[in-house]
Amino acid sequence: MPKAAVKLVLSALILAAWATLGAGERHGAIAQYAEPIAPLRAIEGLDPRMVRLGERLFNDPRLSRDDTISCAFCHRLASGGVDLLPRSLGIAGREGVINAPTVFNAALNFVQFWDGRADTLEEQVAGPIHNPVEMDSDWPSVVAKLSGDPSYREPFREIWPNRGIAAETIASAIAEFERSLITVDSPFDRWLQGDEDAISAEAKEGYRLFKSHGCATCHQGANVGGNLYQYMGVMGDYFADRGDITQADMGRYNITGDEEDRHLFKVPSLRMAPHTSPYFHDGSAKDLADAIATMARYQLGHTVSAAETELIIAFLATLAGDHHSAAPAPASR
Repeated sequence: MPKAAVKLVLSALILAAWATLGAGERHGAIAQYAEPIAPLRAIEGLDPRMVRLGERLFNDPRLSRDDTISCAFCHRLASGGVDLLPRSLGIAGREGVINAPTVFNAALNFVQFWDGRADTLEEQVAGPIHNPVEMDSDWPSVVAKLSGDPSYREPFREIWPNRGIAAETIASAIAEFERSLITVDSPFDRWLQGDEDAISAEAKEGYRLFKSHGCATCHQGANVGGNLYQYMGVMGDYFADRGDITQADMGRYNITGDEEDRHLFKVPSLRMAPHTSPYFHDGSAKDLADAIATMARYQLGHTVSAAETELIIAFLATLAGDHHSAAPAPASR
């Protein structure tokens, strides 16, 4: 049995065990242990100097070859950590091949990128910088630009007295900033911790449906996803039905070359889902109703009614906690 299918079966068994608990056991003080979703916690021990420096670098277009594209251009904190496009645009308007995931809570993902090609946030930083469709630059060029700016030299020297401005320190600062982007204190998390009035009756019913339909098989944990791989099309041939298959649709296969990994992707977090349309790696689902219908058909093998869909959307709307709604505007061309 494929590895992802094994995980699917194991998760289903876990959910079945949760379903046997009484309502009282699933809520209150032990809710975070008895439910498939746990409350988010801010990451402790972050260096505030690195976070501040990383935020500045995140918004600096000089990381790109032509000084037009910053990290924030595709990961806009004021719009859920994404650019709201099916595929992001890089320098000179070049269109990418895949949908940009949110940067919020990315620190909780077990790997980075849809295909999991980066194990850490630091590794992830290098990807867009070197991608010819995105920033189309390289570390020597970036280091040279930033080294020429006196306002950067002092903070780098203060944090890394023996390294200063270098590829590793730039990546470390941006990664530290991204670790600060945890959306804590959501209405749903407050409900999990015992506040019955934190979410509506519709949201509670939506959560029950979310579990009973099997959505929580893959979307669980504090990040409501982001902690395993899964095939796109477990219960139906999504790609044959959609057509126009691209290399990006191969998923993890592009990294491993293993046939078992064809169409295998990291399961995305749903924490910011109401704010991050369109959905899926290909950006093919324009809204949550569309995404739910597609997931029900191709991942679960059944349909979800319109009434149930609205309730599930009400639940999803409670997942996003505090986040930067007034972030600096991204660099424009």
